[in-house]
Amino acid sequence: MKADGIISTSTRLCAVIGNPVAHSLSPALHNAAFNALGLDYVYTAFRVEDLKSAISGMRALENFRGLSVTIPHKIEVIDYLDEIDDIDRSIGSINTVINEGGRLCGSGTDGPGALKAILDAGVDPDDATVLMLGAGGASRAIAFTLARSASIGKLVMMDINEPMLKGLAADLAAGTDVTVEAALLGPETIAARVPDADIIINCTPVGMHPKEDASLVPPGLFRRGQVVFDVVYTPLETRLLREAAAKGCIVISGVEMFINQAVLQFEKFTGSEAPVDVMRNVLMERLKG
Repeated sequence: MKADGIISTSTRLCAVIGNPVAHSLSPALHNAAFNALGLDYVYTAFRVEDLKSAISGMRALENFRGLSVTIPHKIEVIDYLDEIDDIDRSIGSINTVINEGGRLCGSGTDGPGALKAILDAGVDPDDATVLMLGAGGASRAIAFTLARSASIGKLVMMDINEPMLKGLAADLAAGTDVTVEAALLGPETIAARVPDADIIINCTPVGMHPKEDASLVPPGLFRRGQVVFDVVYTPLETRLLREAAAKGCIVISGVEMFINQAVLQFEKFTGSEAPVDVMRNVLMERLKG
């Protein structure tokens, strides 16, 4: 918000919606960035169960500029918007909504944010076998981005929700050239698929605060040199990443994807270049605190 800290009738509102959202650090991140640039914006969080009504409310409020959309609304929200970027419509999942004078426009920043995190870690995804745990909104975005923007060899998708899993696998097979396999997520399939994976990406909330002691992958399955990426960023080091690192894996924290996607969102909200260092410093302070 502005340097004087005053919220006025001209202040533009942004928010994250989801269920749960109590853990979200998005308000701290975006408000610090607004403040650093002296922008008349404020960002808050709303726990939302009735998504349709929440989106109608956004449309009706002139000063409601933007939304970050998180679990479990990234897929359903598309039904209530006026415009979706072509690539995101094929993905079937978005995490950003911009209010353009009552016209709601949706797009995704999760996929590009995740790909940047992988490349920034020095990982070459060419010809890699990628195992993705979870078939929800974040998984859809990352899977389509990897399939279209990186020359991966194979995508192996796993989830406990069979209809969702089969739907994502079918969409990937129809909309990309990548080889796709689908398997129900369980101890046996985890044990069978983890050893052959070059890159493992956890797109489920398993391991997220307050259930930090949970992990889907027994540590004995990891092999040295595998890449393990957890989209969960609270806590800073999940059990999955801690145990993977101990086995000699290359680990990528969800913090990297979170920062990357938040930067893209901020720039969509404001039209201004994001103060990346400010956003990263605030996030790390909160996570380490």
